[in-house]
Amino acid sequence: MKLSTAPTLLLAVMFASSFLHAQSTPAESLLVLSKAGQTLAIVDPSTLKSIARIPVGNDPHEVIASTDGKTAYVSNYGGGAYNTLAVVDLVAQKALPSIDLGALRGPHGLDFVGGKTWFTAEAAKAIGSYDPATQKVDWILGTGQNRTHMIYVWPDLKRIVTTNVSSGTVSIIEKTVGGGPGGPPPGMPNGPGGNMGPPPRSPGGPMGAPGGDWTPTVIRVGNGSEGFDVSPGGKEIWVANAGDGTVSIIDVSTRKVTETLAANVGGANRLKFTPDGKLVLISTLRGPDVMIIDSAARKTIKRVPVGHGAAGILMQPDGARAFVACTPDSYVAVMDLHTLEVVAHIDAGENPDGLAWATRR
Repeated sequence: MKLSTAPTLLLAVMFASSFLHAQSTPAESLLVLSKAGQTLAIVDPSTLKSIARIPVGNDPHEVIASTDGKTAYVSNYGGGAYNTLAVVDLVAQKALPSIDLGALRGPHGLDFVGGKTWFTAEAAKAIGSYDPATQKVDWILGTGQNRTHMIYVWPDLKRIVTTNVSSGTVSIIEKTVGGGPGGPPPGMPNGPGGNMGPPPRSPGGPMGAPGGDWTPTVIRVGNGSEGFDVSPGGKEIWVANAGDGTVSIIDVSTRKVTETLAANVGGANRLKFTPDGKLVLISTLRGPDVMIIDSAARKTIKRVPVGHGAAGILMQPDGARAFVACTPDSYVAVMDLHTLEVVAHIDAGENPDGLAWATRR
């Protein structure tokens, strides 16, 4: 009898052990792309441990989570060779069928606003939106600029910002009133001194098709304009110019560069505001440090060593920590935003890059 029950007991113990080690996706999770591993890691922010790694296809660069925190979208870039968005079920921790973008090659920058995934298509010199409800790309707009790379969409869906790396420009694209001429775009000033900045960004936004007429304004910044962020409250756009090592500050209401900082950030990759808007962090793949600028004083206050180069930056929503993808070192550095020191490292796959935060609702 003992010989006959032993295998059954052993299988039961192995099953129970594997069940105990299986971890469900937490309500809040950090998402980390591994370019070399071609995976998306789901990281528990409380333990800084990777609990799952899901395959996401060729050359993944950027990732964004849906507003409900249940789905992630990943751009398969390839410098213009690829044309898909990978899709991941964050709850089931599995890959879903990818999205074929057809001629819209080189998807890179991503945003999720108004229930839709917004993306750049670098090789096509275009931006577009994908509607998960209809499973279709429902809008495309050409930028006429070279290497349209990163994207930010206002929560009211009436303004879009992109950086165009090889052109050294920023595009501010605004939806016109009534889909045609006859008045300024929504939120534009009616006279001198007006302010068309948006309210603070909130999850999601109004639903509806993004069609209609759009008015682009192309603003010359610096060479290699890539990483950028919109200040909390939406009054300024800060752009890191990798070729010049400078930072351009654009006033949203006038759509003009008001200041250029000689920041010495050659090879700058990403630029992000802290949630309170007081600090700006800039990463570079050419140097060992993350630069920190006081946004009010317009001065560098610290350089924080993180490794041999850095790419993606993500702010924890509560402002306690920043996560920095140190691509050459194959770890994510965790920075305490109170002490401005690196306090931990995360193993989330080889050559990490794009980062995102998912909050399940």
